[in-house]
Amino acid sequence: MAGWYNRTGMILNSHVDPRKLVGSYPERLSLEQLRGLAGYMVALELYTPETVPVRRIEAIGETVEECMAGLAARGLDPRHFEYSMLKAPY
Repeated sequence: MAGWYNRTGMILNSHVDPRKLVGSYPERLSLEQLRGLAGYMVALELYTPETVPVRRIEAIGETVEECMAGLAARGLDPRHFEYSMLKAPY
């Protein structure tokens, strides 16, 4: 595997497949995973007292729009999610 590339042509960590991390807990990502996904957007379900969601990554993309499209493709309403950028671990 040659690795994953972002839109700027920069190679991501060749051992990190963003698609396999959907469903992961952000706080449990390894340093290698965080370095490989730094700069990517993730979607996490919004907290409400009624839902008290599990804080899992529900979509990963280079943009919020990509995250929203990934959620919609799974039948989830993008309005019920917050979007944030993953940062390098240090």
